[in-house]
Amino acid sequence: MEVLESVLNCLREPRYSSGLFNSNTKNMRKPRIFFLFIIAVLFNSSCQSLLKNTSGSDLSKHQVNTPSNDNLPENINYLNSLTKEYKINPSDLIDVSVYQESDLSKTLRVSQDGYISYPLIGKVKLAGLSISEAEKILADLLGKDYLVDPQVTVFVKEYHSNKVVVMGEVKNPGSYEFPQGRELTVLEAIALSGGFSNIAALDKTKVIRVENGIQKYIQIKISDIIQSGDKSKDIILKPNDIIFVPERMF
Repeated sequence: MEVLESVLNCLREPRYSSGLFNSNTKNMRKPRIFFLFIIAVLFNSSCQSLLKNTSGSDLSKHQVNTPSNDNLPENINYLNSLTKEYKINPSDLIDVSVYQESDLSKTLRVSQDGYISYPLIGKVKLAGLSISEAEKILADLLGKDYLVDPQVTVFVKEYHSNKVVVMGEVKNPGSYEFPQGRELTVLEAIALSGGFSNIAALDKTKVIRVENGIQKYIQIKISDIIQSGDKSKDIILKPNDIIFVPERMF
């Protein structure tokens, strides 16, 4: 910027001003073009320097950190489908809603014999059905005599099962009962499923847990438990937790 100001001061001197800005003075056209060229170059250089300094200091302080994909399950659609395959149990608390039918939105407790009592259609047995199966049977019953093509959604608000699900890169994926009278940890559940497969990404193991209707993902770094002996990382599971072990990327 100081160089630019020096050039401008030079141009203000009489010996230049008369020739630079007088179009009738042919002999001074070349100096005029030359000085204008210098001004343009210096101005551009000053702007680039200013932008560089700004981006390197102030803007970097406000850089937004985008969450990494490692914070989420590698196959989110697959994991969401697991919830749909959960089998409804007696004493589960479920929300049932019908699109554009607010009067039919109900929170209901499944009875010990597996039934709910629902408006218009009365008692319906849901225990033992998956979420998608329960949605279909309720939609069919409502559509039979009362509504045209009802869109039914069932959501389990409180679970009353005593199982965990182990999915992904383990030898025997499936659901496993809690041991009678004691707790179950992540490594113990994986042991019940036969252990990790040869292509398991151990340190990307996740526990998917639903609390108060919100699905949470808990990262489990298996190497910290096995190699470093940090038993605090081997968390205690809750009924209906899902353990997901992704495939290792080669």
